[in-house]
Amino acid sequence: MPETTEKITAPMARWAATLAYSDLSPAAVGEAKRFLLDSLGCALGGYLQRDVKIALAVLDETAGRGPATVIGTGKRLDPVSASLANALMVRVMDYNDIYWKQDPSHPSDIIPAAIACCERAGGDGRELIVGIALGHEFEQRLCEAAFPGIRERGWHHATLTAFVSPIVAGRALHLPWEQIQHAIGISASHHATLGAVTAGKLTMMKNTVDPMATQSGVLAALLAERGYTGPEHVIDGKEGLVRCLGPDWKLDVLTEGLGASWRITQCGMKAFPTEALTHAPISAVLDLVNEHNLAPHQITKVHIRSLARAADILADPSKYDPRSKETADHSLPYVIAAAIVDRQVTPQQFTEAKINDPAIRAQLRKVEVVADAEIEKVFPVLQRVVVTIHTAGGQQFTRQLDYPKGD
Repeated sequence: MPETTEKITAPMARWAATLAYSDLSPAAVGEAKRFLLDSLGCALGGYLQRDVKIALAVLDETAGRGPATVIGTGKRLDPVSASLANALMVRVMDYNDIYWKQDPSHPSDIIPAAIACCERAGGDGRELIVGIALGHEFEQRLCEAAFPGIRERGWHHATLTAFVSPIVAGRALHLPWEQIQHAIGISASHHATLGAVTAGKLTMMKNTVDPMATQSGVLAALLAERGYTGPEHVIDGKEGLVRCLGPDWKLDVLTEGLGASWRITQCGMKAFPTEALTHAPISAVLDLVNEHNLAPHQITKVHIRSLARAADILADPSKYDPRSKETADHSLPYVIAAAIVDRQVTPQQFTEAKINDPAIRAQLRKVEVVADAEIEKVFPVLQRVVVTIHTAGGQQFTRQLDYPKGD
């Protein structure tokens, strides 16, 4: 018998297609503007990074001319290429926004899809604000839907972004809901990202898979606009997201109460250009070394109690010998060592010279990271960390933080 039950991509697409600027709360509008400015700042810094220079060189060779601005270049390309370039600029420094519930994500990775497609459609600033709020809404809801999160199952959260970017792109292009639904199926059915990009020794792909998921959504929306079709059951149907990545999902999270409140008002702004779970330890160490005026040679050990996933992702053997920016900004030993030596963690701490600075590298083995079962119980409501610094004089200084600076 044919299926008659509507798939969840239908109400998601319908809501997106009808969402208007007047539906947004003042707080949601304010946060959308704030995250837009933050993303543009990240992009201007990202423009200078080697990853971006390589990508722009390739796009100079392969991309078509079009209506979409490429930040920092004065060029206009086709929306698919521009969304990739701009999203990479936003993401590459690991400085853009963060939301972490069951899964982590950086919803502002999707803002370039809204920008490119608004430019193609002739949309104004209000249309752009709608796209930003829409992207944060569904990206953050997807981060709440899987138990455990897909990161714990070995998949990267760019997998989720590929479901959301076509919604944002489709809304910016004013597609009818049926075409937005097809765009979701087109993008999500081919863009599942392995967790390997953020495991062990890291490479440029750590910051590139999210932009590629954004690009995927733009291409999908443009295909759907011309009549291309995609599987409507890509989330909750046969061999869809739920069946392939595990059965423990609360799919009502994706649509329940849409418009009653806005997830964008719950998204975090980064204070450090590093992996999110390093932020509370960095904040605690900076507090202690400044408060007690601790010099590097006085410190014999930094003991960090945190989540099991922090110990797994951020303190595996490769993180004690980082040789690339990508590994360093996901290395808890490295960022703590930099905080001890330089008393700051900024983009300046991730140059090749800094990563190989003997003063910083001498501190790496002093950092001990252990998983704490009690901390697991309060996450993600609290992002608790307990840091104890031991000194050569036998003193111990401890700081517990429940929220990192910036959140």
